[in-house]
Amino acid sequence: MPTNDLWAGALSQLLILEETGCAHSARHAIRLLDTLCEFDGLDADVRALCERASRRLEHRLGEQRACAA
Repeated sequence: MPTNDLWAGALSQLLILEETGCAHSARHAIRLLDTLCEFDGLDADVRALCERASRRLEHRLGEQRACAA
């Protein structure tokens, strides 16, 4: 099962992204979400949620031009 540090890190990066719009935070969040998806035994619904969030962040990065931070 994923460690609490990975969950906390992903949430932290998502919050920073929402507060600042920073593309670096989006990239970090994508990486952490993708890492969480790789864990064996992860609930299928949680895995799907992490995968959707990762895809949405990637799409958002494609639309974003500059870091607001």
